[in-house]
Amino acid sequence: MGFSSSLQGKSSHEALLQRQDAELKLLENLKRWLVLRIKCDRDYASALVSLSSITSKFEKTEELSGSLLSLAVHTAIENSETIASLLKQNADFLSNITLEKLNALLNDKRNTRKFYQEEYNRLVAESTALQESVHRAKIEYEKSVDGYKVCYTKYEELTSNPKSKGSSKKSEEVIKEKFQRAVKRLHIAHNDYVLNLLESADYERDFRTVLLPGLLEFQQVVQEDILHQCHTVIEEISQYSDFSSEPFKLLFNMLQARVNEINPESEFKEFIEKNKSAPIAAQPPIFDAKLSALQDNNHSNPLRPDRVAVDDLTLEALKQKLRLLEQRLSSVQNELALKQTALHKLEAELMALKKEGSSEKELSNIRRQIEGCRRQVGEFRCLEQKWQRQVDTIGEAVTALSGQVPSGCELHLSSESVSTSVSLDELNTPSLMTTGNNNTSLGKRRGQSLVDILKRPFSRKSMTPPASPGSKLKANQETKEEPITTKMDEATGAQFVPQEGGAAPEFEENAVPSLNILATPVVENGQNLDIFPLPLPPTPNTSPNANAKIAAGLSEKEWFHGVLPREEVVRLLVNDGDFLVRETMRHEERQVVLSVAWAGHKHFIVQTTAEGLYRFEGPAFPTVQELIAHQQECGLPVTTKSGAILKRSVPRETWELNNDDVELVEKIGSGNFGDVYRARLRHTGVLAAVKTCRHTLPDEQKKKFLQEGRILKQYEHPNVVRFIGICVQKQPIMIVMELVPGGSLLNYLRQKNVQLTTKQLMAMCVDVAAGMAYLESRNCIHRDLAVRNCLVGENNVVKISDFGMSREEQEYIVSDGMKQIPIKWTAPEALNYGKYTSLCDVWSFGVLSWEVFSRGGTPYSGLSNTRSRQMISAGYRMPAPEGTPDEMYRLMRRCWEYEPERRPHFDEICGLLDEMMKEMS
Repeated sequence: MGFSSSLQGKSSHEALLQRQDAELKLLENLKRWLVLRIKCDRDYASALVSLSSITSKFEKTEELSGSLLSLAVHTAIENSETIASLLKQNADFLSNITLEKLNALLNDKRNTRKFYQEEYNRLVAESTALQESVHRAKIEYEKSVDGYKVCYTKYEELTSNPKSKGSSKKSEEVIKEKFQRAVKRLHIAHNDYVLNLLESADYERDFRTVLLPGLLEFQQVVQEDILHQCHTVIEEISQYSDFSSEPFKLLFNMLQARVNEINPESEFKEFIEKNKSAPIAAQPPIFDAKLSALQDNNHSNPLRPDRVAVDDLTLEALKQKLRLLEQRLSSVQNELALKQTALHKLEAELMALKKEGSSEKELSNIRRQIEGCRRQVGEFRCLEQKWQRQVDTIGEAVTALSGQVPSGCELHLSSESVSTSVSLDELNTPSLMTTGNNNTSLGKRRGQSLVDILKRPFSRKSMTPPASPGSKLKANQETKEEPITTKMDEATGAQFVPQEGGAAPEFEENAVPSLNILATPVVENGQNLDIFPLPLPPTPNTSPNANAKIAAGLSEKEWFHGVLPREEVVRLLVNDGDFLVRETMRHEERQVVLSVAWAGHKHFIVQTTAEGLYRFEGPAFPTVQELIAHQQECGLPVTTKSGAILKRSVPRETWELNNDDVELVEKIGSGNFGDVYRARLRHTGVLAAVKTCRHTLPDEQKKKFLQEGRILKQYEHPNVVRFIGICVQKQPIMIVMELVPGGSLLNYLRQKNVQLTTKQLMAMCVDVAAGMAYLESRNCIHRDLAVRNCLVGENNVVKISDFGMSREEQEYIVSDGMKQIPIKWTAPEALNYGKYTSLCDVWSFGVLSWEVFSRGGTPYSGLSNTRSRQMISAGYRMPAPEGTPDEMYRLMRRCWEYEPERRPHFDEICGLLDEMMKEMS
């Protein structure tokens, strides 16, 4: 089955032509793709070659001698240049050989189609011509038969009655002559008709059996040959763009071999062998013998280098020291128990993951956590041993005494001096001291009686924070101290707080590792006791009332900025030490955040204790205001890890209004971010327009919302809507602007329509041009200039609004797609390349002018965005609306110049419009 036997019909002929057209388009697309692919490969090769400069930075060094990791890295880097060379060679072959073949193939394909169509048309034309010839011969034959019949009738009458009256010899001759001519014409017509029939029949037979099948067969052979050439071209493309070809395989196999050679167990063997050193023996400090020699050893209670002195002079200090040591030891033992529990859990989890066949990444994370936890357990054991050793030292010194506590000095002191005599018979109780876990590795503890005796004459005073403003009277009050206990995260000893906006948990700056919490001295009654307590845990779930209490009174502080997004905070905090307090929402829960500029920007969530107090790492306070005041006055870091110190509060900007100052009256519209309201300012009673931002929007959208307000607040022009302020004290965030009574210019044009004169329409364009000239002078690109985004004020003054897409740059490049771009108002260079300048606004001004003079008409009416874009690129421009002055339409056309450099700037547009207005007046 082939073309000659199956494609002789007219529909088959048309299908064959359509198939060839489709193949031509396919090959043209292949050519375009190949050209771009060659360019991409060459660019990629050039980029890889440029990496050779980096290779010099990774020169093999003596320190990495024998490192299999270093060998793999160098192999990967060195392969880049080889891969680049292969890519360039392949791209050159595709460009010089394959692309030329494809071009020749396209020409051959076009010529073949043309030849087939011309030959087919010629054969069909000949067949049609023969059929028409037969038809003409038939008509002539019919005419000859009719003429013959008339002449034959007359001739028969003559022969049947030769002596009829009125006939003459001359008339008889005429009749005979006509009859002969009729017979001759009939015979000639007969012969022509018969010959034409024969010729047409022969051609029709040949056309169906020889000519058309031959043409179709030839066409099939040519098409198959072209298909074979296509196969060759595509095969070359596949071969020379294949990264799995043999040369590439060799390179990647070499790299894979280097990677497979990496073995963590043997990676450091050579390094260790080369740099090994003997362990350094511990050299603990010893008591200086010179100090012992200087003392009076003839004293009844001499000072010994290996024992603490217990006498009436040191008893008070030993009592206090022992209490501190007891607290330290208890805290360390509690934390050690938590860490050991966490370590056992992690080890069990690792075994379970190994049985489940989990990924190496999960196993690696667990192993790291185990090692980190094991290291912390070791450190806590060292701390436990250190504190226990000091407790034992004091206990041994006391146990060695008998009877009364000896006198430390034989001089008689005044009655006001502190002198305490304690009978040591009270120490002979069998009870044991249990400061912490009884199952510790240090064995049995000393007698609890020693601690009881040392504590009994004295009452403990509560550890109070430094006096805060307004609370100094409480500083010296004595209260019964509760044991300091806490539980931190079992795995890391750190507090984790959720990130704002519902993102994954983030390690906040005020989360303190459990070992560091033992490094903050505590002040009691104004004296540094050198105690290192664990911090109070934050309350995990606070009630709505507690949340409301956090924010109570904060709005009165100039450093409280409400729900200002983090991006705005970063803009305000410039110098190290700058700080402000803001509010954020997390799952409908309000949180207060301290933001500080310190080696970057750090954000600390204010922690709430179980007693309802507020704190970071240091003391807790009843209000956030007192906490911030203390933190700024004391000059200490907010957290030990961050080192951030509060130096200068950043006050709210003058345009930051309080939400309670704005009364929303009625909803008048809605936008991308939220609803638009008519509102009243409570203090002045002035009406305003308020745009709100839904609190459920992500921070990125809130940032874009506030961007409009940030841009508007800088501008003051009669043709730009006036900015009043921004409300960020609480949700919802609001932008407050002047209320323009006329509403949207688009609605105004459509409602007034026939009532508006040409001069009024021209005045509207003048207003917009004046406003845009002002914005252009401030390097503001509006990006969404249209009548729908202009408002009509008193006396028909037009004001530009809606700066949601605006940018304060001379040139702006868009890289996030075209989802919200108004296609029919946007300049071609912005659509094609994402490049915005003020000349793009000039294009939009031309469309806006067309809208004004069409009285609210729709640009490119009836055309889709894609079609209108195609027509603009092809040179189409909208015709002038009815009644548009010629000068105005010429200005529109200048605004629609395809090349942006040929468009006028807004200052020139203002001059041209002023001249037009003068001519009208």
